[in-house]
Amino acid sequence: MISLGGTIGTGLFLASGTSIHTGGPGYSQVAYCLIGTMVYCFMSSLGEMATYLPITGSLNAYGTRFFDPALGFMLGWVYWFSWSITVATEFVAAGLIISRWIPLETCPGWVWAMVFVVLLTALNLISVKAYGEAEYWLSLIKVIAVIIFIIVGFLYIGGAVGTPIEGAPKPGREVFDMSPFHGGFMGLFSIFLNAGFSFQGAELVGIAAGETKNPRKNVPRAIRQVFWRIIMFYVLTILVIGMTIPYDDESLANDDGDIKSSPFTRVFVQAGISIGADIMNGVILVAILSAGNSGLYASSRTLHTLAKEGNAPKFFAFTNRWGVPVYCVLATSLVGCLAFIVSLPEVGQGKAYTWLLSLSSTTGFISWLGIGFCHIRFRMAYKAQGRSINDLPFVSRIYP
Repeated sequence: MISLGGTIGTGLFLASGTSIHTGGPGYSQVAYCLIGTMVYCFMSSLGEMATYLPITGSLNAYGTRFFDPALGFMLGWVYWFSWSITVATEFVAAGLIISRWIPLETCPGWVWAMVFVVLLTALNLISVKAYGEAEYWLSLIKVIAVIIFIIVGFLYIGGAVGTPIEGAPKPGREVFDMSPFHGGFMGLFSIFLNAGFSFQGAELVGIAAGETKNPRKNVPRAIRQVFWRIIMFYVLTILVIGMTIPYDDESLANDDGDIKSSPFTRVFVQAGISIGADIMNGVILVAILSAGNSGLYASSRTLHTLAKEGNAPKFFAFTNRWGVPVYCVLATSLVGCLAFIVSLPEVGQGKAYTWLLSLSSTTGFISWLGIGFCHIRFRMAYKAQGRSINDLPFVSRIYP
């Protein structure tokens, strides 16, 4: 459940609308399918290594062990920075979502960022068990919300609920055909960052393998479910949004790329279920809490592993009696305070979210590339010892 909880966050609930606005529904489908395929490939690679050698904070550990200490050093710090920025991104998103109920003019975004910084830091300082329990229930809420959204979306497209706006394109083919491939190839390429951010967190199943009960059984099961999660939670969601909200609807984003609101909320409003829109807005807040929770967990464990390997200051290796790397959690929360840039008048809430999302996505792609390098070297080392690949607890079937 930890892998699922890490992937369903504001990248899906919020940034998906920007993807539709930038490249249209057609290019959005193409981009999310391509990135989803890539995610399934690297997850299979990571799963093969994580079931054989379950190590907490495994990315940098695998880089050091199978490739070179320099790669392990680089992967560790890049991955820590990537998730630290993701945490800041979630804090900014909190203000955007809450602005539906409380305008930013009434309560600035940095106030909500501070509330989430304190809340998530406290949650991660309690214990690993507290993190796991919270993440399980938060993930369950998100899964149910996405399923309900898809059902309501298709009912709206089919005309079972809601009343289309007079003079506006009807939901379904008319909305989709307005500009399915908007912006040419640049429109497609610009969506890749949003899609990458949406999938970021899938690798958490490997990061948490060292603290997972019976990893040789549970990790492969999580890996095998990735394909169906991609189809259910990303491809169908983008399809529903692309067939219900026109690509040029300013509720998605403006021409400067500033995100205005969640497309999930917008679909419920168009379907005439106003109370559903408010409930969905609340669920998105839960998603922010969950994604930030996962990000703080992943980055703090990565920093802790770096310290144990001698690649970070020694005091980061300290854990309290519950096994929580206290200083690592606090350091990551400090980076999360970058969310306070929303207080700058020339930046604003929507633009700050887009900036942080792009930065997090770029570093995330570097981490995924590192997983591929590590897997190739792992296979080479395993075969060099005269062992059969079929003896591994989990075998990546897509290995070239």
